[in-house]
Amino acid sequence: MIYFDNAATGGSKPRGVAESVFAAVKYLCANPTRSGHKLAAAGGEAVFRCRNLLKEVFGCGSAERVIFTKNCTEALNTAIFGVLSAGDHAVITCMEHNSVLRPLYFLEREKGVEVSVVYPEKTAYITQEPLISYKDIKPFIKKNTRLVVTNHASNVTGSVTDVRGVGEGLKRDFPEIIYLVDGAQSGGHINIDMRRDRIDALCLAGHKGLGGITGSGALLLSDDCSVRPLTFGGTGTDSFSPEQPDYYPERLESGTLNLPAIVALYEGLLAVNSAMHASSAKIYSLTKYLISALGEIDGIKLYSRPNPCGIAAFSLEKLPSQECAEILSEKYDIAVRGGYHCAPLMHEYLSTKESGLVRVSLSAENTEKEISRLLAALREMTR
Repeated sequence: MIYFDNAATGGSKPRGVAESVFAAVKYLCANPTRSGHKLAAAGGEAVFRCRNLLKEVFGCGSAERVIFTKNCTEALNTAIFGVLSAGDHAVITCMEHNSVLRPLYFLEREKGVEVSVVYPEKTAYITQEPLISYKDIKPFIKKNTRLVVTNHASNVTGSVTDVRGVGEGLKRDFPEIIYLVDGAQSGGHINIDMRRDRIDALCLAGHKGLGGITGSGALLLSDDCSVRPLTFGGTGTDSFSPEQPDYYPERLESGTLNLPAIVALYEGLLAVNSAMHASSAKIYSLTKYLISALGEIDGIKLYSRPNPCGIAAFSLEKLPSQECAEILSEKYDIAVRGGYHCAPLMHEYLSTKESGLVRVSLSAENTEKEISRLLAALREMTR
């Protein structure tokens, strides 16, 4: 099968990823940080190596402030619930995933948290890059604004936010506000430096652009960002204390860590980071080629511009997106995703609530030959 669903889960993993998972299961079947024996110590060292690598790659304050989660959703929930209190105000954008929207809707309903949504101009997704910038965010700031959340790269269209501009503007004008970035799609494709970009909290998915496997994610915090725990339990330290530890990472990590996923993330990130510039350039080139060719097919409407995350979204005039994805899978052996991509506000903005969008998401392992097969299939379907 031709795999064009890399925005959901990366379909091609660096060689060391599978080998590291096997080694962890076979030779490191122990609980890192929970015991004093050699296996547990070796597992703990592997965990720390991955923390330290994430800190170095993304400019996090310290390795202790790298928090492992099972995915980006858990990282976002931990940050949102751990920052906001009753009476606070949060600013988000229409690009946000349900991993941001649903926690905030709950807090709005149950705790009285206020939420404002930033929408760009109606046709900005075609004419403007980036889609969201600080000038869009600033008018929504209030006296009780505690949190600003932006999606770095839309999982629907690949449109980006000017994260650095937003971070610098917030720290200049409203230094007390916490800036949270959803890097699920941008991690591994776009250079992110938390210090340079003035990001307080960065959430990442290990299984997409970072080259890891499912079950891996991370929440990275700046030195000044404080987050209340969302999950309480055993940490391997202060066992007689009734309180969750107040130091990181134990403050936000309860229970047994997913060691195979963490060592896989380490190997994936090593490989991805060393080749990120070349990979991003290739993905951008492939996406540009795909989008240009899609624009020449009658009956297809485009919603994406060329982008380094490899996302191309489109609709077919006479076919719902999910049906298109099913036909491509069953008849042509091509994997894409149709539907709403867990981002309802983006579809409201794009006016695509009725039939959703087909999303093609490329990796550096894809080829023009594979794209040509997709284009041929779409030409047949539109005829």
